[in-house]
Amino acid sequence: MQNVETLHRAAMEFVDQAVLARQEGDVARVAELAQAAFGKERAAADLVADRLDLEPTRSVLHRSAATLAVECGQLRDAERLIGRALAGNPPDDIANELRDLLLTEVYSQRQAIGL
Repeated sequence: MQNVETLHRAAMEFVDQAVLARQEGDVARVAELAQAAFGKERAAADLVADRLDLEPTRSVLHRSAATLAVECGQLRDAERLIGRALAGNPPDDIANELRDLLLTEVYSQRQAIGL
């Protein structure tokens, strides 16, 4: 099984590639790379989900995975990741960022598509 650091590093490599694809206007490639990044980052977050002693790493991974879920249009996954992060002991600044992500991105996008 891959470890957390390896998964996170792979996710960030996909994100970097997606940024380049976005600059080139390759929308299909951006979506593909964002999905790949989300899969890796979610897997990393899953590995530390029950490790409350690993804060702030735990909540940072969840925030990153939730942000990628929003990018991929997977709003329910984003909600779950944010909820799981907030159910732990995230530092106040990260908890606030998670709440902002939930309110500004997830809920507004859900409302925009009528969910």
